[in-house]
Formats: sequence, structure tokens, C-alpha cells
Amino acid sequence: MAILSDKWIRKAAQDNGMIEPFVEAQRREGNISYGLSSYGYDARVAPEFKIFTNIDSAVVDPKDFASNSFVDKETDCCIIPPNSFALARTVEYFRIPDDVLVICLGKSTYARCGIIVNVTPLEPGWEGHVTLEFSNTTPLPAKIYANEGACQFLFLQGNERPETTYADRAGKYMGQRGVTLPRL
Repeated sequence: MAILSDKWIRKAAQDNGMIEPFVEAQRREGNISYGLSSYGYDARVAPEFKIFTNIDSAVVDPKDFASNSFVDKETDCCIIPPNSFALARTVEYFRIPDDVLVICLGKSTYARCGIIVNVTPLEPGWEGHVTLEFSNTTPLPAKIYANEGACQFLFLQGNERPETTYADRAGKYMGQRGVTLPRL
């Protein structure tokens, strides 16, 4: 399994719509960086957030997640309460080739502030907006900036197409748009 370079990522984005919209080079300009890097792509967080709240004292249950456990905000910067989290999504829509697995890592700028970004791997054949989870591990409120870099995606090419892709098995998060809550 090989990690794929900026040349491969650019070609897949331009020729096959793997990443839309696609930013061809790292952009900083006073922002947390985003766009194509040497061996990855730094995606941006969209201005749609679901901020976790315990107003109704709901139990966090992945099999029956209470949507009223969140406050919805559309904003240029999201404030996450201490020791809490928020869900968001990427600006970019991804279409993963059938022989590629994508791993996501948080940006060091956020990690150095105690803000952890979590995303599960993007499986071969999956497509959609990526739901991002920002965990504020600090005892203070934390700020997330919309339309700026949130995480880096690394593209790994397998030795062959798997027997069954995410699309083949009609995975439950296939084609998701917007911030998507847990599903069974």
C-alpha cells in the first residue's frame, strides 16, 4: 500500500471529481492552512456546526442518538464549551476511488490548542461530505474557524480493488450531505 502524492491527488480531483471544490495549493493568508500538500489534502470545515449540549440530560447512545443533544449554529467561528465537542462537515465533497483508502489526521494548529479532530477512514467507493468531530479537551471554551483548514486527508492505494467497496454494500453514510448524526 503506497501513500499517494500531490500529482496523483491533483489528477484524481481534476479528472474524476475526487475532491470538489479542489484547491490546488496550500493557502494560508492569515488562515489555518488548507488545500493540496505534498502527500495529502487539507480540507476546510464548513460553517455548519452541531454543538453538543446536556440541556435535556440525554444519555449518549450511538444506537439511539438524541438529535436534541445539539444546538445548531451557522457561523464563521464556533465556540465549543469546555470538555465538550461539536460536529461539523467538510466544505469539500469526496468521491473515493475503489482501490483507495483515506486516513484523516487533525491539524497540528488545533492539536496544540487541545482541540482534537476525529474522522473514521474514508473507505474505497465512499462519497459524501465528511462529518468532522471536534473535541475540546481543555477546561476553557475553544474556537473553530469555518472555511479554514481542519484536518489532513492521506490517500493510500491498495494493491487491488477489494471484493466489496463501501458503494457495493450500500453503506449507511453513502452520499451524505451536511452534518450527519449516527445511524444504525
